[in-house]
Amino acid sequence: MGLKWKDWNRSDIIYGIIVPFVVVLVIVGLSSVTWFFSYQSMGFVIGIVSTIEEMLVLVAIPLLLGLVWNRWAGGASGFLMGSIYSIWWAVQYGVFSSRSFLMGGTGFGPTMLGWVLSAILIGYMSGTLNKRSENFRRMIIAGVVSTTLSGIFLFGMFHLSSLNVITGLDGFLITVLTRTATGIVIPIIAKVFMWYGMNVIPKRSY
Repeated sequence: MGLKWKDWNRSDIIYGIIVPFVVVLVIVGLSSVTWFFSYQSMGFVIGIVSTIEEMLVLVAIPLLLGLVWNRWAGGASGFLMGSIYSIWWAVQYGVFSSRSFLMGGTGFGPTMLGWVLSAILIGYMSGTLNKRSENFRRMIIAGVVSTTLSGIFLFGMFHLSSLNVITGLDGFLITVLTRTATGIVIPIIAKVFMWYGMNVIPKRSY
């Protein structure tokens, strides 16, 4: 039987109203102090925050949905998250502004395409390899394989752009190893979700 309109409890208020507002207020707060970090030459802090944002949007969400749901959910979320991230980056740094065109900034296209396609690969491959299995080792393998291969693919796409985001050995390690690490962490979170009954779709839906 479904819940009635009077069936509310304290956790509904905490996790349905308070927590979301706290999260968005924290995000607003961080965006407000970004200028301070830039002014204080704390580029490494911004770099860490940017890397975490990238891992969350392009890796964690598609991988999580691919593991706990199916390959189609993972691939579709990868397309959406990759597109949103690419659009945000283009707007944030004026990739397609008139000044960018004059400076030859149109070569950024392969990088943006790489973000979208790598996110799709992560979601689709993880869902295909895991097939909604609740076995933790299989989830780890699916997560590591999908994130590592997509990281290698993305690093290759960077070299097709005239405006490389990051190259060399350091670039390879940052691009690939951060994704591999995320591919280890997210299966743990997915397993917790399964413990709490989030994995409710029939297993034939892969």
